[in-house]
Amino acid sequence: MSTSQREDRSGAREAASRSGHSARQGEHPSPPLGGLHHVTAIGGDARRNVDFYTRVLGQRLVKRTVNFDDPSTHHLYYGDERGTPGSIMTFFPWPGSRRGRRGAGQVVVTSYGVPPGSLEWWEEHLLSRQVAVEPLARRFGERTLRLLDPDGLLLELVEVAGLEGAAPWTGGGIAPEVAVRGFRGVTVATAPGSGTSSFVEQVMGFEPVAEEGGTRRHRIAPAPGHGPASVHDPFAAVLDVETSEEHGRGGAGTVHHVAFRIADDPAEQAWRSHLLASGAAVSPVMDRQYFHSIYFREPGGVLFEIATDPPGFTLDESVEELGSALRLPPQYESQRERIERLLPPLTEAMPATSRDERSSA
Repeated sequence: MSTSQREDRSGAREAASRSGHSARQGEHPSPPLGGLHHVTAIGGDARRNVDFYTRVLGQRLVKRTVNFDDPSTHHLYYGDERGTPGSIMTFFPWPGSRRGRRGAGQVVVTSYGVPPGSLEWWEEHLLSRQVAVEPLARRFGERTLRLLDPDGLLLELVEVAGLEGAAPWTGGGIAPEVAVRGFRGVTVATAPGSGTSSFVEQVMGFEPVAEEGGTRRHRIAPAPGHGPASVHDPFAAVLDVETSEEHGRGGAGTVHHVAFRIADDPAEQAWRSHLLASGAAVSPVMDRQYFHSIYFREPGGVLFEIATDPPGFTLDESVEELGSALRLPPQYESQRERIERLLPPLTEAMPATSRDERSSA
């Protein structure tokens, strides 16, 4: 681990320890965080990544853009038919990057919701595509199937009833009755005694609902518009906290950060003020073109983000056009020709329904 990483984690622990008093008073901004917004991970080969997430998992390629800090690198967004926050998995594909290692300070499992009774189909489908899968299991009373993506990222399919309101993408060849419905939640790993559970409960307002095998489950409020939350509300995403003696190492096949939903800019500013008052080190608000974000580390070192639902992924494309062409942040538009030469072409890896044959990227 680098010196800067050690300093980040040490600072996060100190911030969390300072946050305890005010958070225990139950003071949280309104509205609450509304479930997951997106998960961002590091991949290897971009074409292999597109092929797996669109053809094997059946996700829609919602947005093709570039890394804000490195426009020679794709930033790929996958999700449901409409690109709904809570369904969005994003990747920075860095060809030739070394494999990371899952461990403390990371999101170690990303869980998707699928319809009840669909896991046998998924198991057969994944095995037919030579995807590494674990035996069907049950966690917190839910049937689950774990698998690895081509770079070793650990994913989980979870059978969840009541997801009829979701908008699964069926353009990738997966039938609607078994298609992925968006995120169920994430599992974070932290070092023993790091205080992660206390932080997410006292500062972020997540509700502890169960413990199983040393893992503590928290319920995150459902997204706005889905009505009152309950422990069994399928739209109430979960955050599981487990302990690990081994620290994670970033690289291909690891999660970079997890983002939680917030309704709008004023609500995000309220949460930023709340986090700062708790003692956490929080970034300024950053314009990510399709959402506005703040970043901070929880006590165990996991990088958290709070992201607004608006402007949304239809800012520069209609729902029908999502993912069909390379979209650049305004500051890079003047460099489009050079950037398109640097990026690997993705058209051949995309399902026909997602292609824009006019695009060279």
